[in-house]
Amino acid sequence: MSGRGRLALCAYAATLMAAGALLPLVDSPGWLVQAAFLLAVQSGVGVLARRLPLPSALTVAAQALAGLVLLTLVFAGDRALLGVVPGPDTLVRFGELMSIGGQDIERYAIPAPASEGIRLMLVGGVLVIGLMVDTIAVTFRSAAPAGLPLLALYSVAAGLAGGAASALWFLLAASGYLLLLLAESRDRLSQWGRVFSGTPSAPPRGERAFGSGGTPGAPVRTGRRIGVLALGVALVVPLALPALDGGLLSDLDGGDGSGSGSGTINAVNPMVSLQNSLNQPAEREWLRYRTNAADTSGMYLRLVALDRFDGSRWLTSERDVEDLPDQLPRPEGLSSSVRTQEVETRITAAGSFAQEWLPMPFPAAGVDVEGRWRFEPEGRSLVGDRGQNTRDLEYTIRSLLVQPTAQQLATAPAPPADITTEYTRLPPALPSVVEETARRVTAGAESDYEAAVRLQEWFTTTGGFTYDTDVNSGSGPGAIARFLRDKEGFCVHFSASMAAMARTLGIPARVAVGFTPGTARGDGSMSVSNRNAHAWPELYFEGVGWTRFEPTPSIGSAPDYSLPDSPSAEESAAPSEPRETASQAPAPTVSASDDCPADARQRGECAESAAAGEGTATGSGGPPSWRPFLLVPAGAALILLPLVPMLWRVRVTARRLGSRGRTDEDAAERALLAWQEVTDLAWDHGIPPDESLTARRSAVRIVLLGKLEGAAAESVHRTAGAVEQVLYAPGPRPVPGLVDDVARVRAGLSAGAGRWERIRARLFPRSSVRVVWALAARRQAFAGRLRDRADSWRARLPELRRPFRGRG
Repeated sequence: MSGRGRLALCAYAATLMAAGALLPLVDSPGWLVQAAFLLAVQSGVGVLARRLPLPSALTVAAQALAGLVLLTLVFAGDRALLGVVPGPDTLVRFGELMSIGGQDIERYAIPAPASEGIRLMLVGGVLVIGLMVDTIAVTFRSAAPAGLPLLALYSVAAGLAGGAASALWFLLAASGYLLLLLAESRDRLSQWGRVFSGTPSAPPRGERAFGSGGTPGAPVRTGRRIGVLALGVALVVPLALPALDGGLLSDLDGGDGSGSGSGTINAVNPMVSLQNSLNQPAEREWLRYRTNAADTSGMYLRLVALDRFDGSRWLTSERDVEDLPDQLPRPEGLSSSVRTQEVETRITAAGSFAQEWLPMPFPAAGVDVEGRWRFEPEGRSLVGDRGQNTRDLEYTIRSLLVQPTAQQLATAPAPPADITTEYTRLPPALPSVVEETARRVTAGAESDYEAAVRLQEWFTTTGGFTYDTDVNSGSGPGAIARFLRDKEGFCVHFSASMAAMARTLGIPARVAVGFTPGTARGDGSMSVSNRNAHAWPELYFEGVGWTRFEPTPSIGSAPDYSLPDSPSAEESAAPSEPRETASQAPAPTVSASDDCPADARQRGECAESAAAGEGTATGSGGPPSWRPFLLVPAGAALILLPLVPMLWRVRVTARRLGSRGRTDEDAAERALLAWQEVTDLAWDHGIPPDESLTARRSAVRIVLLGKLEGAAAESVHRTAGAVEQVLYAPGPRPVPGLVDDVARVRAGLSAGAGRWERIRARLFPRSSVRVVWALAARRQAFAGRLRDRADSWRARLPELRRPFRGRG
């Protein structure tokens, strides 16, 4: 197999190996088989075009046209001429499929069904990336920059797949890129002829020879070892760095960073995904539950409590975990004098919801769940062990509905010293404005409870705050200060700020993460979606325990005991009708009569609902989810466009200095090409060629203007002498070492140039203008051929007309 054939095969394999990262996005792998076949045809067109040979631009155009014809045949054959020739109707059909695919991506959770629109996006994206890789690595013979489109393909796949993107896909994509680099290195090495080792030895059995019978030898073996070592470093080193969360192999160790046999849980931060969940363009049902509670307005499903504040983030402390008991211990600080009611809730998690913390009403008294779940007593949370998560999980929670009165909270005694010490700890770098604002808002409060109620009322009513999920207050100790100044944010900002302000007042506080109660369905169940993701503060009152407050305006429901006019104990005991809050109201994109959840739609169980909603937008603003598939090729093209002069220059240099045989004619051609390379190197460094000078005079000019000395100057004169022999000697003799002479000239010119001149010579070589001249010459030659052919036809026209004369 020729060098370019091997490169084309490796470029094809590298593209498919990177495309494997897209497999977790769709529930069926059949699209990859289709993409592999179409990409093989497209790559084959490139191989044939390069054998003709066609100019590079025409080769790329032929491959692009082949890809378009293939996509037309597969996805829009009924709109094309003869089923394969694309036209305006074909483009319209492609637009329709892209729109449908975008709606499907917004409608379904990962993995989504392989609808026709999604398949067009995937297959078309693979063909575009494959064309870019083949063009860069094979047509222009520069494999290193071909890693950019491969990286773009993997990055988009990993970003969309989220947790479904494992180290396996990275390993495949990186291996494909290394395979491409090794193929190019082998091709370049083979052009130097036979590779000799220190001592003669028989070639290894079954190993293909290089060049004229040599073996790959040390250089190729060393390249392979370096590639394997680089992959190992990329996978293993992040495991040893404390600033990274486990590296690429973290999802293969079975621990998940949550719970393990060691009896502890690690510090994780569930708040980092809250904003992404709230800003997703489509609403997806994650949980559905039924409860015997009379009022579901306070049925918050809590995941975990964040009790450590480092000045910029709320995190979970490293805590001991234990086996899940049949009966959970009574909540800390809860007195028997406070009214409680036990309720039972049956919860079902969707297949698209894989969370290591178990959503539960707080405080839970008993849990009936299958799987490896462990209990963390301090936060009363359940965490999955060795990869256990909530995907497709059904479980039952017995929880306590705690109903304290305002009087009980107002007269609560001081909390224990250990709780006060741990849960009022603040970082030294916290801006003073946080405590100043807290004391100003709560001035005159006679108890910690009254201070908490005033803080809640200030955030929700009197403070002038606005709820906005697109706000980013930044990070660091000044984030809370900026939020208090700008007064715009979402639940993370409100809960974190109220908890921090409560701590400045000496009230033990932490932040809970979970979900608001959700939306009532017609069958009596409650549906919880990604839009219900929420965070709220929990404040500690002795005798009541950890108590929920709601500072986020228009979201969730404030508990009765936290309202200024709290009901008495008798009133709080009476059941109330369920209340629909802003977070429970159906999203604008979901019909109020649509009782079909997203996971059921994904399984195809909602044909009527899907038909009723067909053609309507499911997003609620924001960019379409299919846009990355269009932006990736455009972004890669923008990145590669400035590199075109450099890539062309690298390709030209490789062709000029490549091995061309051992005959005298080849030796003469090598001398002329080496001299042309020397003059172009000088041109790239600011010494334009002068066609009026002889080779000897041009050499003197290059040496003087380029400030060349020693070996570099001698190499210029030696190359010029080789050209004079070729042009004027009756029997030109081969001049050895011209390739080394060119390398010495390049090094000498680079050493004599300034820093920016060297960068310009490398990235934007002046001699690349030759490609424009070549295109102009080809255009003129093509126009000349057309004129000659037209003149020939005009000359033959009388002869063609002669048989028809006299007829009629």
